Amino acid sequence: MRYGESLEDIVEAAVARGDAPGVVAAVARGDETYVTAAGVQTVGGPPMRPDTLFRISSVTKPITAAVVLGLVEDGLLDLNGAVDALLPELARRRVLRRPDGPLDDTTEAERPVTTRDLLTFTWGFGMQGAMFMSPEPWPVVTAAAERDLAAFGPPEPAATPDPDTWMARLGELPLLAQPGERWLYSVGSQVLGVLAARAAGARFEDVMRDRILDPLGMRDTAFHTRDTERLATAYENRDGRLTVSDPPDGQWSTPPRFPDGAGGLVSTAADLVAFGRMLLRGGHPVLTPGTVTEMTRDQLTAAQRANVWPGFSFLEDRGWGYGVSVLPDGRDTWEGGFGTAWSNVPAQDLTVVVLTQRAADETGMPAVCDDVLAAAR
Repeated sequence: MRYGESLEDIVEAAVARGDAPGVVAAVARGDETYVTAAGVQTVGGPPMRPDTLFRISSVTKPITAAVVLGLVEDGLLDLNGAVDALLPELARRRVLRRPDGPLDDTTEAERPVTTRDLLTFTWGFGMQGAMFMSPEPWPVVTAAAERDLAAFGPPEPAATPDPDTWMARLGELPLLAQPGERWLYSVGSQVLGVLAARAAGARFEDVMRDRILDPLGMRDTAFHTRDTERLATAYENRDGRLTVSDPPDGQWSTPPRFPDGAGGLVSTAADLVAFGRMLLRGGHPVLTPGTVTEMTRDQLTAAQRANVWPGFSFLEDRGWGYGVSVLPDGRDTWEGGFGTAWSNVPAQDLTVVVLTQRAADETGMPAVCDDVLAAAR
């Protein structure tokens, strides 16, 4: 496979130049898949394997969206209906007059939150760059941290409370924006996990397993793993030094109280390829073609994209469907802050997965993520 040899060179070069201690890359087109690995799972440890497990962080979001959309297809959720009945904690919302203002300076929400709002991240609560550029923490950011919501940072499975407690604590906080007004990152996927569990009457991890993971043969994807010998050590750059942020026997080695639909999964390259191929073949056997079309279509209005407070936007100039970013060139994609990337290129019937264990930093994602995609395309 000629492009396979090229991919091997790319991942080996990435390890050699220090992109990450190890890399697994997978490219699939049609019925053919190529997976290659380079480097090590842990500095000074065993070699990287094609079936190494990674904390995929935000690449969890498209999978969560697919679970919810399956429940919509089955009539257990109403895409455009209010979520108040299943999530009474979100009923009768108050909205901050200023996102950086005191928690008691609010006005009434103009309408209820819908399932579609949560899928499109326009429900009124989440991250935007301005909150991280403020000289003083916004009161809502401080309040969320005090409640262990893991709403404005990476997943924290060891600290986040159970779903009902999490929802109750979230319900104590006002929204940052009116429902439907603007795109705010990530927390919508956390709420969707609770919504899916309540709609199906089962734990979210079991709903995901039943509706997506088992039908697609994604046997290695879960909210934790006991197979820690296959779990890569997670690293981040701190003051120019590669530092362990989570060891194999760390936060993802035991079942979490809160299965985080925004960033809690571990997975493998093969499993993420299986998910990507499902979307490219129109959703079979877990979703209908019409649902996949809507999931992978830009759902945001020009006004929603333009409503950005001063500071950077996590979305930048990309579109957003249901749990997935949609690019002008037709690519469906998202990245995980721990150093993972997944893309579908429908025009080329192409799925590309790049998994590293080095978190994104001020320079962005490990360069190998873009390098592999460019070579595959």
